[in-house]
Amino acid sequence: MLVYATRKTACVGSSANIDDDLAPSDFHLFGPLKRHLGGTAFETEDYLISELRNWFDNLDVDFFRVGINSLLSRWQKCIDLHGDYVEK
Repeated sequence: MLVYATRKTACVGSSANIDDDLAPSDFHLFGPLKRHLGGTAFETEDYLISELRNWFDNLDVDFFRVGINSLLSRWQKCIDLHGDYVEK
């Protein structure tokens, strides 16, 4: 998710890799995080780390509760689709 270029600018981009695992972080964490950072370029890695810490510190406990509570239904969808990717 983080690209740290040789000119020492950190940029947020999407990954071309597709993983078959249905990890909670993939659907519940990284989508909102990607929207929050939204193409922002950071002058240093420290600025990026600071922004990430700030974002995590300001997440409400319900954010995590919703993600955890949706796991069973997402896993069941994945089983019903014989392992195909479940986006929503």
